[in-house]
Amino acid sequence: MRNSIIVIKVKEVCLTVIKETTMKNILLFISITFAVNTFSQTTLIPDPNFEQELISLGYDSGSPDGSVPTANISSVNSLNVNMMNITSLTGIQDFTALTTLWCGGNQLTSLDVTQNTALSELNCGGNQLTSLDVSQNSALINLSCTNNQLTSLDVSQNTALTILHCIYNQLTSLDVSQNSALITLWCDYNQLTSLDVSQNTALSELNCSNNQLTSLDVSGAVSLTHLQCQYNQLTSLDLSQNTALTILYCNNNQLVCLNVKNGNNLNFVPPSYGPYFCAGFNPNLWCIEVDDVAWSNLWWWSIDPQTSFSTNCGNACSTVLGINELNTNTTKTLSKIIDLTGREIQYKKNTLMIYIYEDGTSERVIEFE
Repeated sequence: MRNSIIVIKVKEVCLTVIKETTMKNILLFISITFAVNTFSQTTLIPDPNFEQELISLGYDSGSPDGSVPTANISSVNSLNVNMMNITSLTGIQDFTALTTLWCGGNQLTSLDVTQNTALSELNCGGNQLTSLDVSQNSALINLSCTNNQLTSLDVSQNTALTILHCIYNQLTSLDVSQNSALITLWCDYNQLTSLDVSQNTALSELNCSNNQLTSLDVSGAVSLTHLQCQYNQLTSLDLSQNTALTILYCNNNQLVCLNVKNGNNLNFVPPSYGPYFCAGFNPNLWCIEVDDVAWSNLWWWSIDPQTSFSTNCGNACSTVLGINELNTNTTKTLSKIIDLTGREIQYKKNTLMIYIYEDGTSERVIEFE
């Protein structure tokens, strides 16, 4: 009876040892299999020029064969493949740690960076892109997609964006209302008909020239120092709230009124460094509202012959619409200016004018030099 008990206990111990050994072998097998699979996993790179550059950078070896080891690229955080005659960046999705991608000056027609969620800087300018999806790149800070064929660009999910260059595309609209961190915006040479930067309080530099803008409200861009909006169809421009402004190009528009009276005119970049105030080629612009007439006459010569400076132009974008309104608490919207014969005229100093307001009221105004 005693021997039987001993045998049973020995059997139980043996079974336990066998079970533990089997489990260790299974776990070891799984680990080895996983390691082998990871080591042997490859990423397809169909473009030979792209793969050749990866070989040159040391991420692959030999001659282009259509793939690279995934383990060699998964930890790469910066990649520069500019001007390598690349037509496809297929395989870029496995660069999962990528924070900086430069792929400009190639022949890309499409680019998928939706898997590169760590991306903070993307330069894909000088390609043939017709669409660009950056909706998954919430870490993006700097985006340059100039010289492409983009007709639309959605940056609503890129709330960390501080620099956006989308020059020379075919954009008809651009919504930057969600990009409150935006500091620099270059969107010139597109087909924009409107642009709203009222939510971009950090915006310092805006170039929206060579578009089809008929209006531009920059009153909310209180940090604006540099504005280029030339070669559009603007009829009025009020910069009275842009107290940091030091550079302005608004030439070649259809301006009727321009208000630069913001208390900062004397801090404009000195003309010796270049004509940093340019308002010429606006044939209907007779008066520019400024801080100091004498100073503007001395330094701001890039205006049309018919244009003069005044501290009170009394037009639609004027800080003060008329002499009599200085003593009132209500603001009226000017409809037109006529002379004593009823003929519509432009604002002119030393001349008695009649202001007609949209509410139907009128008043006589004259300002002497």
